[in-house]
Order: sequence, then C-alpha cells, then structure tokens
Amino acid sequence: MDPNFWIERWKKDEIGFHREKVHDFLPRYWPSLSLAPGSAVFVPLCGKSQDMVWLAAQGHRVIGCELSPLAVDAFFHEQDLVADVRPEGELAVWSAGPFTIWCGDIFALPAAAVRDVEAVYDRAALVAFPPSLQVRYAETLFTLLPKKVPILLVSLAYPEGQINGPPFSTPREQIDTLFAETHEIALAETRDGLDESQNLKARGVTSLDEAAYILKRM
Repeated sequence: MDPNFWIERWKKDEIGFHREKVHDFLPRYWPSLSLAPGSAVFVPLCGKSQDMVWLAAQGHRVIGCELSPLAVDAFFHEQDLVADVRPEGELAVWSAGPFTIWCGDIFALPAAAVRDVEAVYDRAALVAFPPSLQVRYAETLFTLLPKKVPILLVSLAYPEGQINGPPFSTPREQIDTLFAETHEIALAETRDGLDESQNLKARGVTSLDEAAYILKRM
C-alpha cells in the first residue's frame, strides 16, 4: 500500500480508525503478560492512540512507530508534551516523558529502536496492511524484536468482499498463516465489534468479529 494513502488520511482528518478512549481489550489482557514496571513496550502504527497513555500509566516506557508526522505531533500536543525531535536514518525520533515515537516507514525501522522491548501491543497495525504486506509485517516483527517478546494482537474479521480495506479482514486462518510457525497463539476473546465500529457499518460491513490474541515466541 502506498504510504501516501495514510499521509493523506491524516491530512484530511479521515481517521475513523482512531479511538478516543482506551481499547478495553488492553486493560483486560495486558496484565497476563506479567511485565515488570519500567519495561519498554512497542506500539506499531501507533497514530495518536490513547492506548499509549494507558501503557505509560502502568509504568511502561512506550516506543511507537507512526508514518504520519501530523499524527505524532498531535499526540504530543494532546498530552501537553514538547517533544525533542532528531533525525535517525530514514526516520525522525520524537521523544518526551515516557514516550518515544519513530516517525516514518515501519519497514525502515532499525533493530536498535526496539532492542529493549519486552512486549508488543498491536491494535491497528496488522489490519492496516493488505494480506501481501501482512506477511512482510509479520516477518519484520520477527526479525526486529528480541526473542521471547509476546504480542497482544487485536484483529478484525468481516465477510469477504464487503468492503475494500483498510482495515483488512484478518480472520484466525490468516493469523495462523502469519504466526503459527514462530509463535504459540492463544485466543483470549472474540466478540461482535460492529457496534463499536460505526464507520465500518456505514461502509457496508454487516458483521464484524473483533478478537484478542496473545502470541508468544516459540
């Protein structure tokens, strides 16, 4: 997918994927990862998510990666933080308080950015990619992340062909295709997510399964 697609979405404020509140799967299942206070956690394609604020409130150092500088700037502005910004290779690193966000293409993210990470929270990254890029994304996580890093993953699945993504329907079969060879996959919860996704309903989605998975490296 052309990165300019997301740049334009932020410019036009077409960000129906953004949630103004913390996703309830996060406080429900994050404690099961049993991370120590102060642990660094990674939030790919983080936008200006309130989930990062919740993670920081649990004592974590939060490392994000986001393509749009508008989203990154909005996050720090909304948190009343003045970020230090420095170039780092193909990306720019914004940091203030417990937050460090690498602004640029996640596929250009250096391994050093996540070398201390002890867990990953993915609510909207995997489903943002079409299936062909989902493969590349999963391989990128496997390559970049330290061994034994668990992932709390939120996925969406809807009837095939109802809409053109993003978000892209990512049912359990696709999760298995992407991760089963490298991770133990535990389904924590699945539920009807359509009422919480009015923008997808308006686009023509008639049913939506929202699922939380915990992935642990083998």
